[in-house]
Amino acid sequence: MHEIIENSFQAFKIWKKTTLEKRADLLFKLALLLENNKNTYAQLITQEMGKPITESRAEITKCAWACTYFAEEGPDMLKDSPRKSAFPTTFIRYEALGPLLAIMPWNFPFWQVFRMAAPALLSGNTILLKHSEITPRCALAIADLFIEAGAPANLMQLCHASHEQIPEIISDDRIRGISLTGSTKAGQAVAALAGKYLKKIVLELGGSDPFIVLEDAPVEKIASIAALARCQNTGQSCVASKRFIVPNLIFDKFLDYFVCAMKKLVVGNPLDERTQIGPLAHKNQQQLLEAQVNDARAKGAKILCGGVVIAAQGSADSFYPPTVITGIDSSMRIYTEEVFGPVACVYSYSHKDEAIKLANATPFGLAASIWTADESSAQSLINNLEFGSVFINALPCSDPRVPFGGVKNSGLGHELGREGLLEFVNQKVISITQL
Repeated sequence: MHEIIENSFQAFKIWKKTTLEKRADLLFKLALLLENNKNTYAQLITQEMGKPITESRAEITKCAWACTYFAEEGPDMLKDSPRKSAFPTTFIRYEALGPLLAIMPWNFPFWQVFRMAAPALLSGNTILLKHSEITPRCALAIADLFIEAGAPANLMQLCHASHEQIPEIISDDRIRGISLTGSTKAGQAVAALAGKYLKKIVLELGGSDPFIVLEDAPVEKIASIAALARCQNTGQSCVASKRFIVPNLIFDKFLDYFVCAMKKLVVGNPLDERTQIGPLAHKNQQQLLEAQVNDARAKGAKILCGGVVIAAQGSADSFYPPTVITGIDSSMRIYTEEVFGPVACVYSYSHKDEAIKLANATPFGLAASIWTADESSAQSLINNLEFGSVFINALPCSDPRVPFGGVKNSGLGHELGREGLLEFVNQKVISITQL
């Protein structure tokens, strides 16, 4: 590990002195290469972790968007910022921290990397990328992409470290920050090490996001949207809606439409353009999902559709069907655990206070959505929801222009937007007066 850390540190000493214009130019080149090779990279994502091909292409497009956005807007965000103070002149200068360790997951193997890397590199940092073992070819493709774009040597290096070697890397004085997207357990372990060695961290640790339906919502339309909200990336998305909270008045009607919409989703070969649900990324994920559903079933929950492992199709053996569950209580694992797959948990409520209580009854706090025909009726809920983002009549998502992050067990810090750009910089205050 010593050699790659030293390489990253030496690259940082050069890169931090490179002009913002040249750093931005690299991001523009990366964006162009991503778009030009979209189909190749999309195929790679789908082959490695099973994402439906249409979604894989969208992932690459989003990576290019992030690179372009930070190349165009980031330099102005990083300019010296004048402030009023007790001194005649005061301003803030934004300077890179140094080499960063990026521990990235398999579910969005390109997007998770680029949403962290684009702002971090623009601000002058270098990156050691520890990618998921499930998507090694995606990791290699990203490394090759930087070479093709003409990036300086060792600006973005792959770090083939075992889990046991992570503490050694974090403890090294040359590593100045860590960005991790993953499980709560992994986040806790990294946060403990970062605290011990006083390193800056950004953690995105998943969610159990509520989809709150109000009584005035158009039920049939909302139910169809709900099925898509739950099953994007075959349900393997931190920001996907997972818990559907529906008023008693329209509960049965919503369920009828929702179950119908879930059953209509096309399960199959992820390389087929028509497929909406592909295989889960690995067999262990299927087994975990099966255990969570079986636990709920054994404790009295009702499985309205799905709930039984699908036989292998072709070379893929980790399919799980779109599943709808009701009758859930706090004794069941799915009440508190993140459910990472196409399984929807549906709850009923009688008044808005109960809806808020249900929405907040999770250790996670990433994103919530509210669905209503009258936007003003959602306003009373927003301030009481314990989430990093709230969407009204829109699917939760990330956008390069605005910060993305959560509260509670969903993590610390932000990615994207100006706030994400400034996570891995030293905000150096410079004050000047006359002698």
